[in-house]
Amino acid sequence: MYVRPAAAAAAAFLVTLTAFGGTAPAAADPGAPALPGLPGPVVYAHRGASAYAPENTLASIDLARRLGFDWVENDVQRTRDGELVVIHDDTLARTTDVEERFPDRKPWRVKDFTAAEIATLDAGSWFDDSYAGARVPTLRDYLDRVQRNRQRLLLEIKKPELYPGIEEQTLQVLDGAGWLDADHVRRRLVVQSFSTDSVRIVHGLRPDLVTAFLGTPAVADLPEYARFTDRINPWHTTISADWVTAVHGLQGAHGRAMEVDTWIVDDAVTARKVQGMGVDGIITNAPDVVQRAVLGIGALTDRPW
Repeated sequence: MYVRPAAAAAAAFLVTLTAFGGTAPAAADPGAPALPGLPGPVVYAHRGASAYAPENTLASIDLARRLGFDWVENDVQRTRDGELVVIHDDTLARTTDVEERFPDRKPWRVKDFTAAEIATLDAGSWFDDSYAGARVPTLRDYLDRVQRNRQRLLLEIKKPELYPGIEEQTLQVLDGAGWLDADHVRRRLVVQSFSTDSVRIVHGLRPDLVTAFLGTPAVADLPEYARFTDRINPWHTTISADWVTAVHGLQGAHGRAMEVDTWIVDDAVTARKVQGMGVDGIITNAPDVVQRAVLGIGALTDRPW
């Protein structure tokens, strides 16, 4: 796989960002302000800038920051000894060296390993040798880095059916890290899940939190979702402009028009297509490509490096 050098990526996109009135902050600057909004849909860096760095690692969210993106998305699961960690799959095989380190522990499920064992795994080399030694972060470590970077978080509770009580535990970790104060709740945090029950639970425990359901409910079912969530976040191939309009026509759990953040969009053509449908946000592995597209910069085949 070709992995774009981070320095070249940052330089190229930050030229674009500043040209449109944005700020070009230093990476991981604890004193930097949150990044300003840009025209068009909000762009969310899916598992960080995961087209260019190993997903769900601290390196990936740092790269998103250097590229000028303050919204990052992650996935939360639980270890055997009860630690919340940031990883997408419910097994460790795809994104770590667990098969080499623990060859007799197949199928290498996250919930079968302790946090200490997972902390020893290499979560970077599978992507590129330059990321050798990257680790699977705990949720607390991840939150601390997002806070240090002055970023915002779209947090997905992954496969909650495997982890009873994970909703309450996630909120406890968020609270302990200072993420449930008024500022974070108002403008820096969204909690989402594919599980309707999980979203309901989060809303019931913390009605002030912005929540999102991952999926594409039928238009007739949308009013029920509006009772406990604020956003419907669908796969981009499952929506139309009429469906987006139907979502926008309802008031969500906080009395505001419901929003639509679609995923996973990694190319300019699709980004412009869903922008034309009226989506509020685009979740992407390649946030720079999508941002350039929705800002109308360059030809459809342009690459920013």
